[in-house]
Amino acid sequence: MISNDTIVALATPSGSGAIAVIRLSGKEAIATGSKFFKSVSGKVLSEQKSHTVHLGHIVDEPRVIDEVLVTIFKDPHSYTGENVIEISCHGSLYIQQEIIQLFLKNGCRMADAGEFTLRAFLNGKLDLSQAEAVADLIASDSESSHKIAMQQMRGGFSNEIKNLRNELMNFASLIELELDFAEEDVEFANRDEFYKLVNRIVNVLKRLIDSFAVGNVIKNGIPVAIVGEPNVGKSTLLNALLNEERAIVSEIAGTTRDTIEDEMVIGGMAFRFIDTAGIRETEDVVESIGIKKTFEKIEQAQVVMFLVSSVQLTAGNNAVQSFTVEIEKIKNKFPQKQVLVVLNKIDQISDIELANLTKAITPHTAHLIPIAAKTGFGVEQLTDTLLNLINTGALRNNETIVTNTRHYDALLKAFEEMQKVKYGLDSELSGDLLAIDIRQALYHFGEITGEITNDDLLGNIFANFCIGK
Repeated sequence: MISNDTIVALATPSGSGAIAVIRLSGKEAIATGSKFFKSVSGKVLSEQKSHTVHLGHIVDEPRVIDEVLVTIFKDPHSYTGENVIEISCHGSLYIQQEIIQLFLKNGCRMADAGEFTLRAFLNGKLDLSQAEAVADLIASDSESSHKIAMQQMRGGFSNEIKNLRNELMNFASLIELELDFAEEDVEFANRDEFYKLVNRIVNVLKRLIDSFAVGNVIKNGIPVAIVGEPNVGKSTLLNALLNEERAIVSEIAGTTRDTIEDEMVIGGMAFRFIDTAGIRETEDVVESIGIKKTFEKIEQAQVVMFLVSSVQLTAGNNAVQSFTVEIEKIKNKFPQKQVLVVLNKIDQISDIELANLTKAITPHTAHLIPIAAKTGFGVEQLTDTLLNLINTGALRNNETIVTNTRHYDALLKAFEEMQKVKYGLDSELSGDLLAIDIRQALYHFGEITGEITNDDLLGNIFANFCIGK
């Protein structure tokens, strides 16, 4: 996949702006740029030092296209490991296209999606997991997802995998050596030390695999399902959380017939709130489909926000008892979910009624938050509680968190192979059988960092990048 072409692309978002950056990379990038760049000081671009910036004009004789700044990066000290120039021009769409077309007509070709980062990987500037983290960094929309992407791009995850792989490879070499001296019955690999290493690798792999549950929701937004009966204020709460009229609010029961989703960042964490159809018995076909979707969304959510109207609870003798039964049903149906009970419309009842409701409901839930969604009272306490419900200890402690599905799959396969190695040691299997499982584990480690790869895999990964990166 290594290409000697000089590639060109817009490195900033498409559209008009104050400034646009056009990037060229390849052996002839600086020489090509030098042909069309006229420095105001008369300097020749190709003769200048790396990491310097030069003011001048892009000229397609006799026409001056724009006044620009050109930054030079000489190989191997560039992002791609090749000669690179970056042209900062005015952000007119016309100017951008004229400069790009000028280079396309003079030996360059348009860069493919992610080709600059692909070249960085192929030239050893990044390993594959770091390259994938570049895409995650660009897509990050919260402090937490940004922090994970930065940690991976700096090599935190890949270094951990490389260290494990190197240690395992050392022992694998000793076991392979034993096979060469099978007739002499010599043992080069100390089995006790090897057993300790295998246990340590298994524990690290288990920790990384378990971290995916946290990493995946941080990367994609923590799903929170807002559920409850009709007219308890679910849509009003969604609007209060988002601080905008996102959902239709009506006194008519069953207004929300489909799920409404929107995202917001709280304390650096992205939350994806899902306003669902009210749960009740109904003969309305459309509404019943919405209720079915409600339970599907609860299944997908990490947190269930169970909303109830305090007015409705104080209106009937059995209302509180019926509601606590519903709480238990939700908890029993979804035992792995965090359930947060939200007591809404407390501004419409007395303090004594609120105290009695709290006393009756508290034994059935670990988290009860009284609010008035219409006025915004208690919403801040609600968001603080949401943050505390999410397990972000690993993020706070700067531990490695896996967010990439491809990495997760490779870790699962490596874990399975290491379990086989462990079983082999316990069963005192011969070295040749151990070596087979060790090689497979090493293969899956190599898949993560890119020591083992193929063109199809690289094509799939980098096709998801933006052009210019």
